[in-house]
Amino acid sequence: MKIQKYLEHHYLVCDGAFGTYYAAKYQTEEMPELANMAFPDRVRAIHTEYIEAGARLIRTNTFACNTLLLHKSWGRVEENIAAAITLARESAEGTEVYIAGDIGPIPADENHTPEEIRQEYVKIAEVFLQNGIDILHFETFSDIDALLPAIERCHAADAFISVSFCVNQFGYSLAGLSAAHLLRDAAALPVNAIGLNCGVGPGHMLGLLQDIAFPEGKYMLALANAGYPVMSRNRLLYGNTPAYFAQRLSDAAAMGIDIVGGCCGTTPEFIRQTAQKMNEFHRKHHRHTASASQTKLPHAHKGFLYDENGCRKQKKLIAVELAPPFDANDEKLLESAHALIGSDVDVLTFPDSPSGRTRVDSVLMADKVHKETGLPVMPHICCRDKNTVAMRSLLMGAKINDIHNLLIITGDPLPTMVRQTVKAVFNFDSVGLMKIAQEMNEEIVRENPFSYGGAINQGRRNLPVEIERVKKKMAAGAEFFLTQPVFSKGDADRLRQIKEETGACILCGIMPLISRKNALFMQNEISGVNIPEDIIARYPEKGSREEGEAVGVAIAKDIIRLTEDFADGYYFSFPFNRTYLLREIMEL
Repeated sequence: MKIQKYLEHHYLVCDGAFGTYYAAKYQTEEMPELANMAFPDRVRAIHTEYIEAGARLIRTNTFACNTLLLHKSWGRVEENIAAAITLARESAEGTEVYIAGDIGPIPADENHTPEEIRQEYVKIAEVFLQNGIDILHFETFSDIDALLPAIERCHAADAFISVSFCVNQFGYSLAGLSAAHLLRDAAALPVNAIGLNCGVGPGHMLGLLQDIAFPEGKYMLALANAGYPVMSRNRLLYGNTPAYFAQRLSDAAAMGIDIVGGCCGTTPEFIRQTAQKMNEFHRKHHRHTASASQTKLPHAHKGFLYDENGCRKQKKLIAVELAPPFDANDEKLLESAHALIGSDVDVLTFPDSPSGRTRVDSVLMADKVHKETGLPVMPHICCRDKNTVAMRSLLMGAKINDIHNLLIITGDPLPTMVRQTVKAVFNFDSVGLMKIAQEMNEEIVRENPFSYGGAINQGRRNLPVEIERVKKKMAAGAEFFLTQPVFSKGDADRLRQIKEETGACILCGIMPLISRKNALFMQNEISGVNIPEDIIARYPEKGSREEGEAVGVAIAKDIIRLTEDFADGYYFSFPFNRTYLLREIMEL
């Protein structure tokens, strides 16, 4: 019987944890996936226990079967998966138990590109399909983007596909996305079942699911942990009892959950009592739907792109960067900010410790300038140095301090000299952070949302890759883009192409270099800034301050003329915060 046919009339009880149960049962810290080839009897025994407990679906012992976690070649990983499939089949022989190929997350790794990781998911899925497994379960994910090619491959093979996400008790994944957001995105894909697993106990999982509208046409699943672990005598102990676990999952089933089972900390006894509980009532067809309070209304346009009526400004936009100081002396910065009051500047921007060198916090600096000048401000928010919890806290802090504009960037790596003592944190890139901001706009700050944008590196060697990045950022809610400084017709032509292919709102970077020394320093010391020799040649070798500034102003005017046909505005970055040059530049 196909699993879809079974689910028409029955709840489906899945097995429980493999890894934590294996560790407890055999008193070992070795990866359970290695047992597929080293200790096959152990794997068969656990599968058999769950089947005898009443599980109608078992998952192969392959959660961590990938090259990064097993630290083995692809050939050895493939052998391990095939062995796991054989063991599951041997355990289920003579029963009516379904077997799902279990696929867990592949961790991010600096030695592997995102595309390489996406393709490994495809290869893993193909091993299952080639071995006749037609149920694929992707579990414990914090986002779904990396799975898209694998899902397409499984869908083409007419497999039953289930995807489950891991969130904390507040309903957010490690990628900062809410359970509602994750399930909504998954429901739009050609998958059969979606839901939650791991992360939380059954009570919290039930509470999270109660706040989510179940999509039509998808089976829902809930695979909860056995509560929350505590360390006792070097062992993780989970607090929930099997009876409590079974009751909470039966409550979930009554609400419309189709597939129930266990994750970390659960044992065959948890599944035994859950299966017994499922047999106490008939299959229900109730589907949990959204309440009136969950209905989303369009949010108003805010931010520097729009006027006080929420209409898009009909002008060339002007953003001016003010670099926060390296120390606690903000006198010069504030002086520069005050000098811009009454000008045609639309927003002041504040870099977030560029080049990985510590400066005053961009959000706090923006807040102070806004309070003292009343000018619109936009801190840069980079992904380096902050995990998801810190980032969401930072954004909410910005919001309550009336900061509406954000420039979201991945961020520069730490300088080589400090990498021995300081560890860079990159839990996500700019697209991932934009998704967090997008979700916060939809669910937390809807009445007064963030307006955020991203960066464009027109100097990237592979321009099509940069164009695709821009499109991804726009899909994640980016409303505008600031570019690297433009110094050549080549830079302008590449940006014009990006504009033509994406329709993005582009503020071209303008950096009025103030001397030959300044130009040489930027050319040789700062990555990502392409300064041609003909620009250097325009500066006198021993020119005065006035002569150097005049050349910088003239070059800035030339760049504006070169880009005015497509630029939506300009992003000025003045060396040493010499903002007074703006008035001369704009006298075109």
